[in-house]
Amino acid sequence: MNTARKSLIVGNWKMNLSAHQASTLLHRLNEHIEVHHNTEVVLAPSFLALQPLSVEIDRRKFRLAAQDAFYMDEGAYTGEVSFSMLNDLVHYVIVGHSERRKYFGETLETVREKVSAAIRNQISPIICIGETFEERKNGETKQVLHDQLVSALSNLTSLDIEKVVIAYEPVWAIGTGVTAKPEQINDAITYIRHNIQELYGPRASQAVRVLYGAGVEPDYVNDLLKLPCGIDGLLVGGASLNYHKFAGIVAAAQRRQYE
Repeated sequence: MNTARKSLIVGNWKMNLSAHQASTLLHRLNEHIEVHHNTEVVLAPSFLALQPLSVEIDRRKFRLAAQDAFYMDEGAYTGEVSFSMLNDLVHYVIVGHSERRKYFGETLETVREKVSAAIRNQISPIICIGETFEERKNGETKQVLHDQLVSALSNLTSLDIEKVVIAYEPVWAIGTGVTAKPEQINDAITYIRHNIQELYGPRASQAVRVLYGAGVEPDYVNDLLKLPCGIDGLLVGGASLNYHKFAGIVAAAQRRQYE
C-alpha cells in the first residue's frame, strides 16, 4: 500500500438488509471499528437505507456510498435515482459493478455516462472492472481491462481523474469460492496503473486509488495490501454483512499502514 494515498475499505451490502437491519449493522460496526485518520471506511447500503443511515452515521468513522445511480440528472425515468439526488448524502457511488453489467445489461457506454454524471455532481465514482472466467481462459484479460477502463475514463480531464477510484474485481472470483492468486492480482493492477499513466501521465497513475475486490476475507488482507502493485484498499461484498469479519478487514488494513 502506498501510504501517501489514504487507504479505502468499502463494504458493498448489495441487495440485503431492511432499513432496520442496516441500522443494526451500522451500530455493531460503530462498536467494533475505531477512528483511524489514514483509512476511509465506506458503507454502501441499499437506496432504502441510505437516508436514515446518513443521519445515524458517525462521520469520523464512516462515509456512505450508493451502489448505483442513473446518469441523467432529472426527468421522466420512473424508478431511477440520479447522482444529483445523492450528492448531499454520499461521497462515493459504485459504477459498473459486474452484477450491473451481467444482470442489467450495462454497457461500456452506460458506465462511461455514469462516471461523467458522478464527476459532474461532485461524487467520486468507484469504477469496477474485471474479466470473466471465459475471458481469462481465452487470454483476453488485458484487452477487457483496457476496454473497460479507457471507455469509463474517456470523458474525464486530468483534473477529474484524481477523484476516481478503480476497483479490480475478477468476475470469476466473486462469490465462487475461487481465490485469485497474488500474481494474477498484481499483474492486473499493474496493468491498470500502466493504462492510467498512458492516458493521464505518471502523477495520475500514482494518485488514483486502486482497490481489489473478490472473495475478500480478514486473513487475506495483509497479503493483498503488500503486493508490489500498490493496492490502496478493498471492495468487500459478502464479508461486509458480518460485522466481525468487516471490522477485522478494516483492522488489518489499518495495521498495514504502520508496517
